[in-house]
Amino acid sequence: MKSAHNIMSTDSFYKVRMKRHLWFCMVLMLPVLARAQYDAAFTNYWALQNYYNPAASGLNGQLDVQAAYSMQMVGFENAPATMLVSADLPIFFIGPRHGIGVGFMNDKAGLFANKKFYLQYAYHQPIGQGHLSAGVRAAMLSETFDGSKVDAVDTGDPVFASSEVNGTGFDLDAGLRFTHKKGWYAGLSAMHLTSPVVKLGDDKVNEISIKPLFYATAGYILRLRNKAVEIPLTGILRTDLLAWRGDVSARVKYKGEKFNFYAGVTYSPTVSAGVLIGTNFHGINIGYSYEVYTGGVGALNGTHEIMLGYSTDLNLFKKGKNKHQAVRIL
Repeated sequence: MKSAHNIMSTDSFYKVRMKRHLWFCMVLMLPVLARAQYDAAFTNYWALQNYYNPAASGLNGQLDVQAAYSMQMVGFENAPATMLVSADLPIFFIGPRHGIGVGFMNDKAGLFANKKFYLQYAYHQPIGQGHLSAGVRAAMLSETFDGSKVDAVDTGDPVFASSEVNGTGFDLDAGLRFTHKKGWYAGLSAMHLTSPVVKLGDDKVNEISIKPLFYATAGYILRLRNKAVEIPLTGILRTDLLAWRGDVSARVKYKGEKFNFYAGVTYSPTVSAGVLIGTNFHGINIGYSYEVYTGGVGALNGTHEIMLGYSTDLNLFKKGKNKHQAVRIL
């Protein structure tokens, strides 16, 4: 962490905790993760679309509540852990083309803890055989650095905080998405458009600079002769224009009369490979994934991720008042 005349870089952050936290040495073997992308990469990104792109808010015509908890590099001291809770719904009293969402993310990694509270809005415009959606998100960031645990060579170095320091900042995200009725979609989004700089501590001596991060998402449902079985294919690419990470996933989904279930695989070149399983019954979605790093980290030191969700139709008005055209997301 640098002084007030300099902004703390990710490299400085890594040097601070390299000595005390063995798990970070493993992260260095993963070039994409080691190069300072601020946001967490969820294995179940395909189910958390309104987080990665605010244009997905209210898109499926239901109240959707999602929660995910990711434990990365398990077995190492102070390994990263990320929790996300979000909800979105259409605004029927204005019209089915409007959607809103709210969410909270808590991300802890070593001596850092990042929190994000956000509100988002999306507008869905029918175009041809699909819908073009545009969304915007306003967020408040809360950053914490526990300087009391810094293991620096020079303990009196003013570059590093010697106690726990906090700071907040305003952030802005935006996105576009096209959803086709035949089962495919494509989207672009950007986070941290304001390039927020969060000043830490009462004296504001230390700062954290957050660079914009860009996402491209896409998906397609491969339909089979057996109407009860389909294969959703999804992908996501994220970059800060210096480093990048891509993920592709394929699931085999069975749609029964009373419940659905799926199993699949996911792969991120040079980073990881994993498996996915889950079920849906009475609107309740439960999923689990395990991701193994391909850069030399042990198979038992991967990422566990649990996902829980609930979806339901909204019957807030009298019969006929909330008729709308739902646009299903994958």
